[in-house]
Amino acid sequence: MKEIPFADPTRITVPELIQLAGPAREISLRTQQPQAQQSGTYVSGFKGRGMEFDEVRPYQLGDDMRHLDWKVTARTGQTYTKLFREERERPVLLWVDLRPGMFFATRGLFKSVVAAQTAGLLAWSAGAANDRVGGLVFSADSHEELKPGRGKAAVLHFLKRLHAGFESSELTASTAADPGKHALSRLRRVAKPGSLIFLISDFRGLVDSAQRELARLTQHNDVMLIFIYDPLEKALPPPGRYRVGDDSRVLDLDTGNKTAVQRYTERFIEHQRGLHRISLSLGLRWLEISTDTSPATVLRRRLNRAR
Repeated sequence: MKEIPFADPTRITVPELIQLAGPAREISLRTQQPQAQQSGTYVSGFKGRGMEFDEVRPYQLGDDMRHLDWKVTARTGQTYTKLFREERERPVLLWVDLRPGMFFATRGLFKSVVAAQTAGLLAWSAGAANDRVGGLVFSADSHEELKPGRGKAAVLHFLKRLHAGFESSELTASTAADPGKHALSRLRRVAKPGSLIFLISDFRGLVDSAQRELARLTQHNDVMLIFIYDPLEKALPPPGRYRVGDDSRVLDLDTGNKTAVQRYTERFIEHQRGLHRISLSLGLRWLEISTDTSPATVLRRRLNRAR
């Protein structure tokens, strides 16, 4: 599979996101089983497509009481029930974290760039499967909700808004109390039951505060957590003094203190374990992508596994 090089490891461009359509052809969100050859059928483990209202008819013995249409029943004086049909296309929602902490890396690409690449690949893959693509792009102080749409135009619209969000988010100071939790709450309000949702983030500060929102989100949707991290967050470099910084400040990092290094590593492990615990308890799917690995390769290996 040919990789698409990003010219600047700290930024994204719309043409680069468009070029991801090539490697996205080798990433499948559909199973290979004979009974699941139509659009909107996803890799084993997902619940399946949603249902949409079709029509009403008089109630028959054995119908689900939860589907009674009380308005029609009251108007006609006869009990009616709602009929549903399986959606031909499934909404695929991409929740992309562009908070300031995502604009960081010591190897490879910025976490924010990896997140954008991942979202772009999934958007093209969903579009190729004739499914509707939308999502929510959020930063420290803002978020933009994109209603799922069909076809290439919807994918391109998502990519352009993703790029715009990226450009306006970089190193913006946060004034919101909990922008990640708020963005999850907004996503829960706009996600139609039966959606396939990818949450792309480093999930900093979200392990405990967002569990209730995640539980509500997973009641009627399929959700995958895609954890983005930099190798330095997982383990510090060999003993020595290092300088790290951004446009506003520079810090000296001393990795000679074994106790401090151990505590640092344990914090990452605890964060990682917390995400695993949430995934297991809520039945979420899970994926990790490091800044020095290829999102296309990781997605292809993991999502094509059912083949």
